[in-house]
Amino acid sequence: MTDQSSTLYAKLLGETAPIRWQELQPFFARGALLWVEGGQDLVAVAQAVAENDHARVAQWMNQGLLCKLEDSRAEDLLSRDPQLWAVVVAPWVLVQERAVDSILH
Repeated sequence: MTDQSSTLYAKLLGETAPIRWQELQPFFARGALLWVEGGQDLVAVAQAVAENDHARVAQWMNQGLLCKLEDSRAEDLLSRDPQLWAVVVAPWVLVQERAVDSILH
């Protein structure tokens, strides 16, 4: 990781915060939410998006690890209201459900 890359990672990490689905609904309505699967490092994915790393982003999308948030997932999030984490990489908001086991530690 270069100094510039690690600086961006640290900046994005500092901007990552817990959020509830209700607060994200306007972004979903605009089609601006990207879902990051739980096993991925949310900040590393955000960094790749910010750096326009097309190869990594395309790989994650092809593997289903990164995608635009779909209606069915939105309905699930609305009904469950789980703990979510989000970070903004304009024009996107990347969101991830916080893993239950990480809350216990």
